[in-house]
Amino acid sequence: MTNIPVPFVQESELYQLHTSPNENPPLSLPGHPRVSLQDAGPLRSFLYRELWAVDLERMAPHLWIMSTQSSTNITPLHQQKVKGREIIVTEDPRLHLVWIDNRIFIKPLPRYLLSYQFWSEYLSTEQSILRGNVHDKKTFTEIQTSALGLLRTYYLLIRYESDLRIACENSRLLPSSISWPKFCAFSEAFSRIHDDAVSERYHYGELRLTRLNLYAKPLLGKFQYERIHGQYSAFFARFYTPLLFVFGVLSIILNALQVELGVEGLLTTMQWQLLWYICRWFAMITLISMFFLTLALGLLLAGMIVDEWVFALKERRRKRKSWRQRDSKA
Repeated sequence: MTNIPVPFVQESELYQLHTSPNENPPLSLPGHPRVSLQDAGPLRSFLYRELWAVDLERMAPHLWIMSTQSSTNITPLHQQKVKGREIIVTEDPRLHLVWIDNRIFIKPLPRYLLSYQFWSEYLSTEQSILRGNVHDKKTFTEIQTSALGLLRTYYLLIRYESDLRIACENSRLLPSSISWPKFCAFSEAFSRIHDDAVSERYHYGELRLTRLNLYAKPLLGKFQYERIHGQYSAFFARFYTPLLFVFGVLSIILNALQVELGVEGLLTTMQWQLLWYICRWFAMITLISMFFLTLALGLLLAGMIVDEWVFALKERRRKRKSWRQRDSKA
């Protein structure tokens, strides 16, 4: 992919590189005065770091294990609030649409991607200074596909005027001067950007950070995808709840066994037989209850894991079937 159409018409652009025909062209990348538009190498490197999610693209062939296999699996901003999630602004493309607990990380839409002229001069043409040699062509294609993917996510994040208000006023994901009719005109064609035109990471929507951290070990050779605990206390705090649960279960079992052994001595006295009977059966019922409770929780966890894997495999087969059908028609 080297020559692609600009994903919006010039009349609907949300940022102008030139406010008048007689104005001198800008010397730096909009929003980044330290990045020159005339120096191809540093500009290409900067755009690559800003848009290409290196780790996620490496994991992309396996993301179907961790997430719903659909690029539309993106919750609009107002619904993120309904879910109780705090929108965290991040400039790291690796974290865009990654969530954990009550937080979701979203990358602001760069000002230069709102400009028709920037797309037409730098991203949509084979004459772009970013194209360079053979190696640079690959980097250029990765910049193109990731830029299109990032744009398309905003079509799903902002579906209502209330979403735009959240993006502009509360989260600063877009310039505050953008109106709802202007954004609708700007993003009108984004729904027609197909998966073939975007990088493989953007074949998926929201991703759970806990799963990325889990699979980062075998897929990336890293201990975790993103470190979210700044101190040892926060890191080990997540183990307290399961450890306390195990400790509680073992304590109840050991106490029940101790009661069972202790009441055996009451059999020597006839007047304590009723108490022996009650204590013994209470201990047995406690042991049996804890066994079935632990078994039920284990089966519930196993069932959830199996259900997710079955769903993932069915979706994988369905997508492969649709790809084969599309290729046969082509």
